Amino acid sequence: MSRAISSSPSTSTAPQGAQALRGPGPQILQPLALTLLLLASVIPPLLAFNISPSATLFNQLAALGGWAAVLCLLARECPKVRSTAALWALVLLMLAPLASHLWTGLPLSLALSSGAMLAAAALLLFGAQGLNDRARQLWFEVFCWGLLVAGLLSLVVSLVQVFAPQFADGNVIARSGVPGRAVGNMRQPNHLASLLMWSCVAAVYLGMPGRLNPFGRAWVLPSILFGLIFAVVLSGSRTGVIGVLILALWGALDRRLPRLARFSLLATPLMLALCWWLVAAWSASSGHALGVESRLAEGAGSPSRIAILSNAWVLLKQNPWLGVGWGEFNLAWTMSEFPNRPVAFFDHCHNLPMQLAVELGLPLSLTVLGLLSWSLWRALRMSMQAKDAGQALMRRCAFMLVLMIGLHSLLEYPLWYAYFLLPTAFAFGLALGRPDDQPQRGAEVEGLPRLLAVTGVILMLGTAYALWDYQRVVVIYSPGESAAPLPERIHAGQKSLFFSTQADYAAATSLGYGPQALAAAKRSAHQLIDARLMMAWAKSLHAVGDDQKASYVSERLREFRNKSSEAFFAECTALEEAELATLKPYQCLPPQQQIEWREMR
Repeated sequence: MSRAISSSPSTSTAPQGAQALRGPGPQILQPLALTLLLLASVIPPLLAFNISPSATLFNQLAALGGWAAVLCLLARECPKVRSTAALWALVLLMLAPLASHLWTGLPLSLALSSGAMLAAAALLLFGAQGLNDRARQLWFEVFCWGLLVAGLLSLVVSLVQVFAPQFADGNVIARSGVPGRAVGNMRQPNHLASLLMWSCVAAVYLGMPGRLNPFGRAWVLPSILFGLIFAVVLSGSRTGVIGVLILALWGALDRRLPRLARFSLLATPLMLALCWWLVAAWSASSGHALGVESRLAEGAGSPSRIAILSNAWVLLKQNPWLGVGWGEFNLAWTMSEFPNRPVAFFDHCHNLPMQLAVELGLPLSLTVLGLLSWSLWRALRMSMQAKDAGQALMRRCAFMLVLMIGLHSLLEYPLWYAYFLLPTAFAFGLALGRPDDQPQRGAEVEGLPRLLAVTGVILMLGTAYALWDYQRVVVIYSPGESAAPLPERIHAGQKSLFFSTQADYAAATSLGYGPQALAAAKRSAHQLIDARLMMAWAKSLHAVGDDQKASYVSERLREFRNKSSEAFFAECTALEEAELATLKPYQCLPPQQQIEWREMR
C-alpha cells in the first residue's frame, strides 16, 4: 500500500493505486496491511502440515491469526462505520454459543471457539464497510490476488494428488484420502472446489489490462479459468460442478462485465465438459482408475444428504421454537431414534438454513437468515447502481464471492471453517460499504477503530495461545519418548481451554469404564460422536448401573450398522442362536422406558 487509506472521498486525479489511499500514520503500515491481507488469503488454504487429532486446526488458526492482523490495520482506515442488517445477524449468532453453554451444557471450549470466530467475522464485516471507494477497490484487488494465487497453487496440489501421488509428502502437499481424487491441502474436495470457485471470481476481477493481463492478451483469463475448472474436475466435487454453472449464469446475466470476462464465463460449461473428457480419456488410456469418475457418476443427489435433511426436518418439528441449541445438532440427531438414518456419522446437516433452524429454532433462525438475505440483496442492488465501472465490477465480484459460498452452504458447511468464514465476512463488508457519493444513513458506531484494533490484538494473542494449548492434547494422541503416562496426559489435556473435548474423548474411550469416563463421554458427545465413543458410553452407563440408558445408546449405535460395532453386538447373535434370550445383556435388549435425547447430556 503506497498511501494511507482515507474514509473520505478523494478528489485526486492521480492514477488509481498511486493516490488511492491517504491518511495519517507511518507509511510503512500501508504496504504491511496489504501484505498481511495477501498472506491471510494465501496461507490458510495451502497449509498441509497437521498434527492429530485435528487435520485442519493449523489452517484455521492461520486464518484467524492472519485476519486478526488485517483487522488491526484495517482499524486505521475506518474511523466511523454504520451498522447493517448483516452485522446484526452476526451479533445474534455470536450470542448463540454462550446461550447454548448456559442452556444446553455445550462445553465452554466449544462455545469460546465459535464465539471468537463469529466475533472476528462481525468485526471484519464492520471494518471493511468503512473503507472509501478507492481504498475499497485497492484492498479488494489485493484480496483477489491472494485468492487467485491460492487457487493456482491448489491446482498444482491437485495435479500431484491425482497424477503423481507419490510426491504428496503430507507436509507440503497433503495426501489424498481418496485415491484418484484431489482434496487440496484442506483435505476436503468440496472445500477445494469452493476455493477454486473463489479463484475464478478473483480471476475475472483481475483479468483486465494492467492487472492480471498487462499486455492485453485475450487468452490469459480463459486459460486460467480452464486450469481452475480442471482442478474442480479432479476434485470430483458435485458442488464444484454447480459452481461452474453459476459462473456461466453470471456471465449470461451481467451485461456490465467486460466482454472478455463475459465470454470466458459463458464458456465455462464447455471447459468443464472438455476437462471431464480429458480426464476420462487419460484414465482409459493409462489404465488408472480415478475416484473422480465414480463420484460424478453418482449423480447430483446424495442419498445420505437427503436422509440427513429428512432427519433434521423431524428434529425441527420436535423443537420448532428454541431449537436443540447451538452446536447440538450432532448430539440431538445421534441420540434420537432414526431407524433409517444414514450410516455415516454427521455433525452437520449439510444445509446452512436447516442447520440454523434446527439449532436456533424458527424465530431466531428466520430472523438471522432474513437479515443476511436482505443484506445480500442490498449488496446486489448497490453493485447494479454503481456508476463508476471499476466500482461496479469490484462490487459485483465481491457479491459473487459471498453468493458462491452461500450457495455452497446449501450443500455443505464451509462457513464453519475460519478460512472461509473470515474472507466471506470481509468480502461481504466490501460489498455493503456505502459509496462515497451517497449520503450516510443509520446509526453511527463510535469508537470503532479502537474496538477493531483491541479485538484484533486479542484474537492474535488468542491464536498464539490456542496453538500452545493444542499441544496439551497432541501429546495424548502422539506421545514422545519421554511423555508422561496416558492418564496424566489426558488429565492435563482436560484442562485445555479450547480443546478439552478432545481429551475427554480419550478419557471416555481409553481409561476404562465408570463415572469419570461417563462424564467425559457426555462432554465429548457435544463435539462429535462415533461408534467407538458410543460403545464406551454404553459400557460406562452399564458400569454405573444405568442399563436403561446403556440399552438406549446401544440401540442408537445399532441404527448406524457400523462394522466396528459388530464385536460389540456379537454376543447378542450368539445368545439368539442358543435361544438364551433371558441371558441377553443390555446391548441386546431395547430400553424398557421412554428416553429422550436431552436426558443423555
